[in-house]
Amino acid sequence: MQKKFEQILMPVATKLANNVVLRSLRDGFLIITPLIIVTSIFLLIGNFPIPGWADFWTGILGPQWTEWFSAVSDSVFSFTGLLACFGISYAYGKNRGLRAVHASAVAIVSFLIMTPTTVEVGKKTVGAVQTIYLGPNGIFLGLFTALVSVELFRFAIKRNWTIKMPDGVPPAVSESFDALLPSGFVILAFFLVRIIFSLTDFGTAYNFIYTMLQAPLKNVGNSLPSVLLYNFLASLLWCFGINGPTITNSVWSPIFFVLTQDNLKAFQSGHALPHIYTQQFIDIFTTYGGGGSTLSLLIVMLFVCRSKRIKELGKLAIVPGIFGINEPLIFGLPVVLNPIIAIPFIIVPVVNTLISGIVFSLHWIPYTNGVMLPWTTPPLISGWLSTGSWLASVLQLFELVLGVLIYYPFVKMLDKQYLNEEAVAEEAEDVDIDFSNI
Repeated sequence: MQKKFEQILMPVATKLANNVVLRSLRDGFLIITPLIIVTSIFLLIGNFPIPGWADFWTGILGPQWTEWFSAVSDSVFSFTGLLACFGISYAYGKNRGLRAVHASAVAIVSFLIMTPTTVEVGKKTVGAVQTIYLGPNGIFLGLFTALVSVELFRFAIKRNWTIKMPDGVPPAVSESFDALLPSGFVILAFFLVRIIFSLTDFGTAYNFIYTMLQAPLKNVGNSLPSVLLYNFLASLLWCFGINGPTITNSVWSPIFFVLTQDNLKAFQSGHALPHIYTQQFIDIFTTYGGGGSTLSLLIVMLFVCRSKRIKELGKLAIVPGIFGINEPLIFGLPVVLNPIIAIPFIIVPVVNTLISGIVFSLHWIPYTNGVMLPWTTPPLISGWLSTGSWLASVLQLFELVLGVLIYYPFVKMLDKQYLNEEAVAEEAEDVDIDFSNI
């Protein structure tokens, strides 16, 4: 069965991992992730989930202190669509063998061409760009603009639609003229696209993409079956030595990113949080200690197992595991190609997803607020910070204990196997010693 799974999954996973578009989407979001995490810390400080926190600092710094922190968080969260366009176009241009800076620059200009630039103020129409088009609602427009603009730019470059400067011209000048005609071609194309959409009922490309694609995909992604499938596939791929989230994020990451940003926007404005299944939900309430929720596995290894191999590995892996780093365990135990551990490794995240989904849908715990915590934030702390409720930490503790119970019988089987191997090895050493004395 293991060989059958490997024959089926490995080619599919390899194709997905090597697909230049999916890889660029993943890498593009990773480019802007550090900015989101850093500015989330400012947002969290401004809205720390402790009663009296705001009043305390208002008394010291004055009522304007929250605006200082909001200015930092808004600098990213109000422009996530534009930043996504930049990150994806840069990654896609680089993966396509282009000068990534030129590719991302022309993509940003193309994105702004497609963005509505008028606002109704009373009875007047004034020129302005609203952040609603540049923020979370513009992420899919930014995504498609990035891919299409880079592809058009590459099309022109491949056909040598460039202005060649004579030898001796500084490289920076020569490169800028190389990009002149391709940039003009891309800008002309998006200029025509904007005109075409203005003649339709949608009015803008933004309205078309949001209505026809972004809103329906959010509805599909914001569902328990979607997240169950995500965690099942991610865990299954890990069992074959493939970084599961690297593959699954290529498909789900844009959807979860938009859902997370929706919650963050609502949190900032003090409105009700709209979505259960955000990236925070997946990272904080379905896996503890990394893929497979291996923190539960580590607890069993340390406190139940008697095999020297498992005990020593547990001691080495427990500190990284608390902070979400489990590669030593995945490749050291190993989890990879280990049918005994593969079963609970897949089951535990799926069970955690099911329980957390039910708990949040019953409104026993507030939804995640969209603030992107550093991925190394340990359980219990992460649950409280992401929801503002200590009950979230209780849910995490319950799922950790449940994971221990699920892992226990399988780890005991592995422990027994390793104990037998160690006993055989010790007997072999004794025989060698006896022969050496003859």
